[in-house]
Amino acid sequence: MNNFPYLSQEDISNPSDVSEKKQNKKLEKGIKRLLIVVSVIFAAQLIWLFIVTPFIPFSAIEVQGIDGLNRQEILLVAGIDETSSFFSTNANNVQKILSNHILVESAVVMKRFPDKMSIFLSPREAAAITIANNGSKQVMMFVDRQGVFFKTCQLNEGAGLPVISGIENPQLNSCLPAALVSLTENLYQLSSNSPELLSAISEIRIERKAWEGYDLVLFPVHGSISVRIENNLTEDVLRYMLVMLNILETDNQKPVEIDFRSGMGSYTLKEQNS
Repeated sequence: MNNFPYLSQEDISNPSDVSEKKQNKKLEKGIKRLLIVVSVIFAAQLIWLFIVTPFIPFSAIEVQGIDGLNRQEILLVAGIDETSSFFSTNANNVQKILSNHILVESAVVMKRFPDKMSIFLSPREAAAITIANNGSKQVMMFVDRQGVFFKTCQLNEGAGLPVISGIENPQLNSCLPAALVSLTENLYQLSSNSPELLSAISEIRIERKAWEGYDLVLFPVHGSISVRIENNLTEDVLRYMLVMLNILETDNQKPVEIDFRSGMGSYTLKEQNS
């Protein structure tokens, strides 16, 4: 008679197999428990990563500042504080706010899931300076390639930049008329590509035409002859203008002004004293 109802005759005859089966069952149970523990830990990490972390404050905010705006000022303008998080911050809105700052030409704001953010600012760069009347005194201001008057400056800060005159009542955070933005863009390109040509000009006076548009009157650094051109200051125009000025400056009968508006230089000689 079999005294072990749960064991087959084969199990009784092979006790080593019974031990092995028991060990296998224990191993299976251990693996199942381990999988359950790992699954719980993994699920907890997912919950923390995707549900909890994006709602807690940023752990890192990278800020690339510019002259005139430090990290604290940038975050203040952007509306970012110690409570800001990935889900509570709209990167597009922050980017628009920073791009509208008078010292900022462009801004890039990026959020990195789950709790990081980066802010990169490009500063406005001066293409020229202008002089404005402020009560009883004159104030110098930088104007950038987009025609924006963005910062007051001292005379030594504007060294090497041409002076634009003839602007009607320029104000900080205002812009040149749309028709004149091409001038500041051309000045910016010239300062990058042909600074030696641009350095030959000390002043550019803007004169409104009788009907529509503007003339530019250029005053060279060395010489007494001014040059009148259309609002199309380019490298070719400057080269041709300087060649002609070099020739005429050595003449005894020098003109007061050369007119390049037709594409060919024309002028009238000074009247001789009788």
